[in-house]
Amino acid sequence: MYAKYQGYNPEYSEQAPDISELKALEGWTLLEFGAPWCQHCIAASEAVEQAFRSYKSLAHIKIYDGKGKRLGRLFQVKLWPTLVLLREGKEVSRLVRPTKVSEVERLLDLITKPE
Repeated sequence: MYAKYQGYNPEYSEQAPDISELKALEGWTLLEFGAPWCQHCIAASEAVEQAFRSYKSLAHIKIYDGKGKRLGRLFQVKLWPTLVLLREGKEVSRLVRPTKVSEVERLLDLITKPE
């Protein structure tokens, strides 16, 4: 469904997927809520991009969040960037305002850990 988001996605999408679409996702997906003008998001972008080098096939949906944007409210996003790791459309974990590659890697390492 979101094959075009495979691997690191550098651009925020103004057209957020519907919550029902997210719940129907198969496998692992990383949602990233933020805004292109947000200084915290800009600062975190390099860490997220570097961490993705080991997860090239992971779907990454970068969502432009803000006032009047419903999806961020449904996920109770309060600060940007917020990374939400989904498995089969359900939240597994999240990371708020990462600054280091190692922080993002720890989140993504959940993908390779056995249940």
